[in-house]
Amino acid sequence: MDCGSVFGSLVQAPEDPILGVTVAYNKDPSPDKLNLGVGAYRTEEGKPLVLNVVRQAEQLLVNDQSRVKEYLPIVGLADFNKLSAKLIFGADSPAIQENRVATVQCLSGTGSLRVGAEFLARHYHQLAIYIPQPTWGNHPKVFTLAGLSVKTYRYYDPATRGLNFQGLLEDLGAAPSGAIVLLHACAHNPTGVDPTLEQWEQIRQLMRSKGLLPFFDSAYQGFASGSLDADAQSVRMFVADGGECLVAQSYAKNMGLYGERVGALSIVCKTADVARKVESQLKLVIRPMYSNPPIHGASIVATILKDSKMYDEWTVELKAMADRIISMREQLFVALSARGFLLIPLSLIFYSLVLVLAFKILSKDISISYLTGTPGDWSHIIKQIGMFTFTGLNSEQVAFMTKEYHIYMTSDGRISMAGLSSKTVPHLADAIHAAVTRMG
Repeated sequence: MDCGSVFGSLVQAPEDPILGVTVAYNKDPSPDKLNLGVGAYRTEEGKPLVLNVVRQAEQLLVNDQSRVKEYLPIVGLADFNKLSAKLIFGADSPAIQENRVATVQCLSGTGSLRVGAEFLARHYHQLAIYIPQPTWGNHPKVFTLAGLSVKTYRYYDPATRGLNFQGLLEDLGAAPSGAIVLLHACAHNPTGVDPTLEQWEQIRQLMRSKGLLPFFDSAYQGFASGSLDADAQSVRMFVADGGECLVAQSYAKNMGLYGERVGALSIVCKTADVARKVESQLKLVIRPMYSNPPIHGASIVATILKDSKMYDEWTVELKAMADRIISMREQLFVALSARGFLLIPLSLIFYSLVLVLAFKILSKDISISYLTGTPGDWSHIIKQIGMFTFTGLNSEQVAFMTKEYHIYMTSDGRISMAGLSSKTVPHLADAIHAAVTRMG
């Protein structure tokens, strides 16, 4: 029945598969509930975090009586754009020094991807974009709606819970010349599996030999390893060879500016003249889309990046967030290893031995399935990097954990390590152990 509304025939749309997890979590009255779905950092107490350096920057902005609320230019805040390019490409990047980079402020990572996709759909000769399988759920929607034809390349190997490098090379090798390729700069979402630097170099050589156009999504610079430079190495390798590429940046995670929607799109070009033309066309994409970006979040970023003391403080806070996530990986691994050894007194020595083994796995890539209390090899939890871990749990096991343990995550078994704490790790380990042993 349409009730007289011109929209009465609409069907109810499903919840977003990621954001819908939080909707279900919020409806659950259980005091034991745990949300591991949405990728937002939480403190050890499970609370959202506003960085101290961000609060300082905001206070400076509030106290600056010369600040006004006028519109920004279409391309955004000039200082923000300049400093964002410097952050991702490096202060000594030849591309920046030669004015070969066109950078525009966008609405966080999603907006940067969308503007880049719209630009490519209008001006690039090849409309096929190859995205990793799996990838962030919003990627195919963003590119499809922008007018690109979405294809996939193999990336994750469920058997090893690692990178399917051979499949990746084969699929990119079979892609048509000139195709666009989406690459996660670091901390691949949802798997947490990244290529090694040697593998990145092979990917670069293959892509350049076929004229494939790299489009990097950099959502976690500094947030993965704790080092801004280390997390930008993949991008810098592609820029160093003089070739062209696109990079979408987000400050949601590494500055905790989620709701401020702060991001940038940079396009590295062959010459300064081409870069000027590219920027002029990016303006024509942005103007009818949202006219110009918001000023506050970009001003926070620019304030921090241009002040050496604040920048240093940011890197310390950023590393602390990254280190806490790495610690959660180690603690979950230990907890899963302990399950099944309940008849043995679990002394601190035992935990220390398991941690030593964990580091041996990381350094020697050995399996410890024979030692793990929970059935299976869980070493991938400490081998993967970044906010997310692809647990390997199937949708039935995930549903079981939600029903019996009130633990919420996406149905593909991806969990946000940032949503864990030392207090909740045992609860999650119990749930995973039960799901694996009872559900198979």
